[in-house]
Formats: sequence, structure tokens, C-alpha cells
Amino acid sequence: MHTPPLFGDLLIILLVSVPVAFFCLRLKLPVLVGLILSGIAIGPYGLAWMHELEAIEVLAEVGVMLLLFTIGLEFSLRRLREMKTLVVVGGGLQVLITVGAAAAIAVFFGRAIGQALFFGFLVALSSTAIVLKSYVERSEVDAPHGRAAVGILLFQDISVVLMLLLVPVLSGGSSTSAASVLISLGGSLLALVLLVLAAWFLLPLLLRQIAQLRSTEAFLLTVVLLCLGMSWVTSHFGLSLALGAFIAGMVLADSDYSHQVTAEILPFRDVFNSLFFVSIGMLLSLTALFTNLGMVIALVIGLVLLKAVIVWGVIRVLGFPPRIATMAALGLAQIGEFSFVLARTARGTSLLPDSDYQTFLAASVISMIATPFLIAAAPKVGYAAQALFKAPMLPDIDEPAANIHMTSSGGLQQHVIIVGYGLNGRNLARVLRTVGIPYVILELNAEAVRRAKEKGEKINFGDATRREVLVHAGIDNAWALVLAMSDTAAARRTVAQARRLSKTLHIVVRTRYVAEITELYELGADEVIPEEFETSIEIFARVLHRYGSPRRVIENQIERIRRQGYEMLRSPALPEPVEGKIDLGIALDSSATETITIEESSPVAGKTLAELDIRGKSGATVIAVVRDGDTKVSPGAKYALMTGDLVILFGTPEKVERAMQIFFPPDEIPDASIGGFNA
Repeated sequence: MHTPPLFGDLLIILLVSVPVAFFCLRLKLPVLVGLILSGIAIGPYGLAWMHELEAIEVLAEVGVMLLLFTIGLEFSLRRLREMKTLVVVGGGLQVLITVGAAAAIAVFFGRAIGQALFFGFLVALSSTAIVLKSYVERSEVDAPHGRAAVGILLFQDISVVLMLLLVPVLSGGSSTSAASVLISLGGSLLALVLLVLAAWFLLPLLLRQIAQLRSTEAFLLTVVLLCLGMSWVTSHFGLSLALGAFIAGMVLADSDYSHQVTAEILPFRDVFNSLFFVSIGMLLSLTALFTNLGMVIALVIGLVLLKAVIVWGVIRVLGFPPRIATMAALGLAQIGEFSFVLARTARGTSLLPDSDYQTFLAASVISMIATPFLIAAAPKVGYAAQALFKAPMLPDIDEPAANIHMTSSGGLQQHVIIVGYGLNGRNLARVLRTVGIPYVILELNAEAVRRAKEKGEKINFGDATRREVLVHAGIDNAWALVLAMSDTAAARRTVAQARRLSKTLHIVVRTRYVAEITELYELGADEVIPEEFETSIEIFARVLHRYGSPRRVIENQIERIRRQGYEMLRSPALPEPVEGKIDLGIALDSSATETITIEESSPVAGKTLAELDIRGKSGATVIAVVRDGDTKVSPGAKYALMTGDLVILFGTPEKVERAMQIFFPPDEIPDASIGGFNA
């Protein structure tokens, strides 16, 4: 039986990629770099083991769509509205300035105006797939620099439409007028708006009907259909396939099914996405690389520096501090996959001769390979930039474009400093405001700060990793510092900085990662709250409550786990019971106390403890009686109970409940939770 060529190609990709990925992980290198190198090795310019290149490219495109779909599930329409300044202003400035700068450089080297502008198009786009893949792996999509990068990437993806329309115009091979280009662009943007509105109303309704079938297969098929179908629709209106997938995910982000959709699609996303990175490697011609090695290296360095400087300047204009601007700039300093689409469209024309095409591909692939390393180094480079551009005076904390009036922290005593104004930060601020505890908030999103200030919130624009910002927030007089942000590197630095400034400050850190717990404690955090373990605690607490465990037992177990830094949950070994050994803490925890007031109608009033025989009948013990403010501990058998006495019972919940039946008729037993008065 004849084996299809595509099947053989996929098998070869897996056979090569798996060991390469294994060694990359062992060497602590990014896996996607290994996948790109695998593509270089087995591609048409390497060992030439691939036969169905077009089919592999289609599967790779599916991987990009699934990646953008899952990213969209993290970004609801509400969050996108909050990012409108980043998308429109940030993305628009980045694309326009980059196109202009690259075109000016090309003209300086003797290129025609049309060709120079086309080179600007190629340089302006960054790799959505590689950047988002790296940020997802590092869980930095929600960090300030991650949000800034995503906003700019979204505008770049939309701008591809205009760039593709202008390629025939720039090449001089089309009589297309500017008016027709604007009409086509307007039609595409109108179609985008209509698609979002239609998807907003229809997709959740469709998923609700499918979910009622209670079929995993039907649900999965529907999710894949929505992702690929939305991509197909957007492509027919001149938009990119990946943008359609992102819209589908974004629309479903606010639905009740977003978590289940993510769980179903992740395995497929990772497999197909790996094919994309392999396909990128297949584009690189080693012959062209080594023939023009000097030019390629110079081009890579020039591209990275040009894009990084422009992105840095744009993000600074939007009000972000140097550290965030630097990290986002390094993340977007490569050439994007949509540049390859433009390059293939213009290949062989006056815009992009074959010699330029091969040089461009070589420089682009190398810039992509360098991206994970640049992103990994970004935090350290960002802090170096922060020190270099450190504002000399305190009032400059919110820095150039934020233009936000700093709320004075003077006079605050025993207040709470909240870092991050996301969901957790807002909820904490709301509770503190309700109970009257003073607080001040630090946030790096200038637009969010403006909106919050308009509502009267006590919030400042500032980077908590900087000493001046913490001092301005009154850290010397603060009672607690709560880090509710998503930037793990910044959280570590903030904890260390805060601990140096105040030895008595109570520092609470929220983290998503188990690996961060130990380091944060070592840096000076008093409490580290990992989201994973807190969810586990909530689950076992509810299970124990369902099985009737006393409230004190549950609370004590939770307290022990938190006090030990979640060591019980972090340990891979199971605790082994020791026969014959009694855990006094557990023995006491399994007991409960109850305080009972003797009413006039109580059947025990006027009777002695010997007559009542409470221990014999119920197993519970009367450990004390309070009468007229005096406490009688361990009253004897001849002690008579009187109206108004407070009797304290001790025993297991079941024994205490039986004892209460002696003190009250069954229909008059107080509706109190056993263990509610635990000692």
C-alpha cells in the first residue's frame, strides 16, 4: 500500500523535532528555537527530506490560527476596549514611524521610493506567533510589557490589509487609484466590525446549544469549526486568517465555556503550532546565508536596533516607564510571519528581486531565532535602562506622557500599598475602602490610572520596582504591601526593594507559579499566595465540610499548610501514617466546645451534675460554668446548675450535640453550628 507523501513528511518532522526539543530543554534553550533549527536541517535548503511543502505550510497556518484563538480567549472585548490606546495610538505610531524610517534608510542607499516603502512594510511587522508563544510560556501576556506588545501586534495584523492592497500600486504594475484602495480598506474594516458584532451574538448561543448535548466530541468539533470558520470568513474580506481566529477566541472569552474551550483546544494548538516553527526554518537557505553572511548579520543587527528603538520611543510616549518600554521593545524587535506573505506577493517584481528576497528571508529567520533569547534577557536590560533613565526628582515618577497628577501619600499611617490595579487589586481596594483602612495603589497602565482617578480612586502611576516610587507611596509608614500584579520578575524585585526599605513591613505576594514561592520568601515576603494551591485548599475545605469535619479541623489544616509555605502540597511524597502515634493537635482539633445559657425553661435548672450524668449519657464533659462573672473550672458532681449560668461543654461534635439534647428539648435546641465557638 502506497504511503501518502504528507504522512512521511509529518513523521520525519516528529522524528527530528522530538530529540531536538529534548536537548533544547536539557540545555535550557527555548523549544521553538529547536523547532526552527529542525526546519532548517530537513527543509529544501538543508537535507531536502520534505516533499509536501505547501501542505505543511497549510498545517502550520492552522497552528498560528489555534495559537491566536487561545490568546483571544484571554482577551475579552472589555479588555480590548481598555487597550484601545495601545492598539490605535501605539500600533499606529509604531507602524508609521517604522515604515518611514526604513524607507528613508533604503532611499539613502539608492533604492526607488516604491521599493523603499515596501521595505518599510516588511520591517514594520513583528512575529505575532513567536512573541505570543514566548510570552505565554513565560506567563507575561498579562504583564504591562505583554499588554503593550499585544496591542501593537493587533494593529500590525490589521495593517497587513492595507499593505497588501498597496503592493500592486508600489510596483507600478497596477492602475489602481488611491480612492479604490481606500474603498477596499474601508470595506474590510466595516466587515471586521460586522463580524465582531455577529460573532458576539451568535457564537455563545451556538455553543450553549452544543453544550446541552453533553457530547465531548460534538463540543470539540464545534470549537474547531468556530476557530477555522471565523478565520476563513475574515480571509474572504481581505483580513488575515489569524485575526479571524483571534476574534473568535475574544468573543468567547466572556462566555461560560471559555475554560472548557481552552482545555479542549490546547493539545491541537501545540502540535500544529510546532509545525509552524518548523516551516519557518524551512525557508532559510544556508547557501544564501553563507554567501552574504556579512550583509545578513549587519541587516539583522540593523533591523533589531531600528525596531527596538522605535517601539521603545512609542511606548514611552504612551506613558510607560523605561523598564516596560525596553522589555516590550526587545520582544517586538524581529521580522514577522506576515512579512513573508508580503514578500511572496512581491517576489520577482521590481519591489523585491530574488537576491533581495533570499537575503531578507535569512535575516528574518535569524531575527526570529534570536527573539526568545531577547525576551529572556529583557528584564535585566529593562532594569539597566531604568537605572540609566532614572528620574532625578521625585515628582517625575509618572514620567513624560502619563501627565497624571500624583496623589500625595503624605499623612498616611499604617496604610496598605497595593501594586497592580487588575481584578485582585480592585477587589482589595474596594474591601479596604468599605472597612475604612487607608491605602494607596500603584499601577503602570496610564489609561487605567486616569479612569480610576476620575472615579476618585487613590491611585498613582508608578513602577513599584523603583525605590523613589515606594518612598513616595509612604512605605516607611505603611503597614502592608500587597503585590497583585502579573509581572513575576517585577514582583521579585519589588519584594527585595521593599524589604530593604522597611524591615517591619508585611509583604503579601500573589503568584501563579509554585516555583516562585521559595524565592519570594527568601527575598523577604511574609506571605506568598499561589493561585494553584489556594484553589486546592478551597477544594479540600469544601470536601471536608461535606463529610462533616469540624470547622476547627478544616481551619487548622489550612493554617498549617499556609504556615509551612504550602510544603505539604508541594511535596511529591505522600504523608505516611505512623501506627501507635497520636497527633495531639489533630486529636484536639477533632473536638469542639459549645457554650450554653441556662434558661428558666431548661430541664436542667436546679439539678446537680451528678443527677444529670451528662458525661455518662452523652460522652461530653462540662469543663466550666460561668455564674455572675465568676468561672468555676471542672465543677464537681454536687454542683447545681442555676438559671443564667453559662455552661461550657467539651467533646467531639457528636457528643456535644447529644449533650445539648439534655439541656434543651429537641424542638428548642439552638440552630447553631457545632464548633462555631471552638476554643
